[in-house]
Amino acid sequence: MSKLWGGRFTKQTNHLVDEYTASIGFDQKLAEEDIQGSLAHVTMLGKCGILPQEDVETIKDGLNKVLDKIRKGDIEFSISDEDIHMNVEKNLIAEIGPVGGKLHTGRSRNDQVATDMHLYLRKRVVELSGMLYELQKALIGQARDNLDTIIPGYTHLQRAQPILFAHHLMAYVSMFQRDIERLMDSYKRINVLPLGAGALAGTTFPIDRHFVAEQLQFDRVYENSLDAVSDRDFILEFLSHASIIMMHLSRLSEELVLWSSTEFNFIELDDAFCTGSSIMPQKKNPDVPELVRGKTGRVYGNLMGLLTVLKSLPLAYNKDMQEDKEGMFDTVATLEGALQLFAPMIATMKVNKPRMREAVNKDFSNATDIADFLVGKGLPFRQAHEVIGKTVLYCIQNGKYLLDLTMDEFKQFSPLFDDAIYEVLQPETVVNARNVYGGTATDQVADAIKRSEVLLQMTEQWLEEHQ
Repeated sequence: MSKLWGGRFTKQTNHLVDEYTASIGFDQKLAEEDIQGSLAHVTMLGKCGILPQEDVETIKDGLNKVLDKIRKGDIEFSISDEDIHMNVEKNLIAEIGPVGGKLHTGRSRNDQVATDMHLYLRKRVVELSGMLYELQKALIGQARDNLDTIIPGYTHLQRAQPILFAHHLMAYVSMFQRDIERLMDSYKRINVLPLGAGALAGTTFPIDRHFVAEQLQFDRVYENSLDAVSDRDFILEFLSHASIIMMHLSRLSEELVLWSSTEFNFIELDDAFCTGSSIMPQKKNPDVPELVRGKTGRVYGNLMGLLTVLKSLPLAYNKDMQEDKEGMFDTVATLEGALQLFAPMIATMKVNKPRMREAVNKDFSNATDIADFLVGKGLPFRQAHEVIGKTVLYCIQNGKYLLDLTMDEFKQFSPLFDDAIYEVLQPETVVNARNVYGGTATDQVADAIKRSEVLLQMTEQWLEEHQ
């Protein structure tokens, strides 16, 4: 069967070329968006008097029938028809006859595919923001339940200072809040209509691009037809944001893997989110966070792949740009899969509070507070730092921790020590001493939770407005 664009050609396309250049294997994911855009386009053609209203209604009825068949799985897409646009048009013509060929009046596949991707990504950005919102709620729930749980804080993966476990979790709430805000901001650049730009220069037909934008609920239209068909910044931006989200998920995944190990034993992930070993029956493997950590690389790769595709392309459309879709689809699927699992996995996570407390009691993470104590007695910080360094060394050499020392032992390092040091060194005291905005003190973390709950409400409102 001849192709819809085959009038200029004297030979059939080599079947290997068909197989190599066809995109229907993956861009069929855009079927809903393609028909959504076509319905708005043909409505505009009727409104502008470019097509008779009778033809418009026939085409709209045919498009809805084709969409219904696609949803039911009754249409078999053909490689010979290259892409989703040609497959839809061929099926439309088969449904309603030659009048279906009028649908493509005043547009090109170049502006058509760009419109499809804007529609597709606009919907997914809202969905992904909603999933991040659910993950934030799960983290905040765990934080609220652990306002009295103290855990070692780390730098260089070495114990540094005691902090509230809730404070640690709220750090991720802040990360995911930035992710949501980035997605929300990117929506402004996704929600721009390219349709009407034609192949690159516009069209001779008296179309109304702003009417189509209103029909499809786009905020505005592209100002320049060349830019409209060649712009993939909105996809790059999404892939960049997705990479940052996956990086945040990967960091949290690494901590979940560590915390759930026997060596840490800080948490236990629910059985529903773990797997076993085929040979070692005692094993409980944190496969979900491990795989999320691993899949981060493929999302990074999709970003670098599209950046490389676009780096030397002249204006306007080039066949290279067909490579913009698979990485986008894969990134959406990867991110959705991770976020769907992460929220319930965090919500059902069990926290081993006694083990965390034991860890805090058996380290030197309260050493900084001794230095601060001596500074309060008038000793310069550098001298206090040296005193505490020697005190910690003494403890290590004698198998003791700071709270194990007698007052005589303390005084051999400085006469400024008194009995108040024992209260200063208590983990609760150490934590609550950091009573500054953004600090780990209980009151500060409780306030941070309240502020995050306000942001949750704002996100919820944005989601309602954009769904």
